[in-house]
Amino acid sequence: MKTFGGIEQEFSGYNNSEIILQSIPYDGTSTWGKGADEGFPAFIEASENMELYDIETNSEVYKKGIHILPQITEKTSPEAVFKAVYNKTKELINTKKYLTFFGGEHSISIGIIKAFYEKYPNITILQLDAHSDLRKSYHNSEYNHACAMHDANKNAHLIQVGIRSMETCENQYIKKENCFFAEDIYGTTDWMQKSINLMHDTVYLTIDLDVFDPSIMPATGTPEPGGLDWNTTIKYLRQVFKQKNVVAFDINEFAPIKGNKAPSFLVSKLYYKLLSYKFFYNAK
Repeated sequence: MKTFGGIEQEFSGYNNSEIILQSIPYDGTSTWGKGADEGFPAFIEASENMELYDIETNSEVYKKGIHILPQITEKTSPEAVFKAVYNKTKELINTKKYLTFFGGEHSISIGIIKAFYEKYPNITILQLDAHSDLRKSYHNSEYNHACAMHDANKNAHLIQVGIRSMETCENQYIKKENCFFAEDIYGTTDWMQKSINLMHDTVYLTIDLDVFDPSIMPATGTPEPGGLDWNTTIKYLRQVFKQKNVVAFDINEFAPIKGNKAPSFLVSKLYYKLLSYKFFYNAK
């Protein structure tokens, strides 16, 4: 069986692992570029070719143990996927392990986030994304990828970073004081601490990979121009993990491009960076 980073059983077995990696390869509601259901194998393959020593934190977080669970295979409808993901997340929260999730399209986050805001009523949801994803319903479903943050916005404290695309109908839902639009934060750094100051102590992080500029992350369904660069994003996330208790995270919308391995490597590096920050600063 494949493991993250090609790590040995000593660091990948369930009982030996503090970290859980749950794959949810659902891509049923995306409306343009398809392929997010094929992201996980490319992500794992890239991880096998990545050095597992993190320079910034002087650590090898894989030694905490990273266990890959069987994927959630439900695909019959957006509603069925939501229920399956929600129920599985509620089950996993009780394991007391550190939970990480990998899509699939962004709709997979709806059920995860609901389970977490029910567990932690005073939680902040930090969304890194090109799109606001606040529509109440799209294509006759409240569980469409375009609605990924609507429920979180209504029932939790949502902070949005990197947004640069939305529909007029979303203006009635967006809380602009909590939204850091890409065009406003470009070339500046003051927004980082300003956004962190708005967060509660407990944070759930959801990353749509189209938050990155297509020059470094073209492998998404809707690669919007004007996105974040690697160093800015990493600098910001390091501060989030340093100052807040990030209780779990998901990464989604990775649609691999045949013949271009750079995006796969970026995703693997990002995942490992987040774990390195978590266990360096405030493992809980």
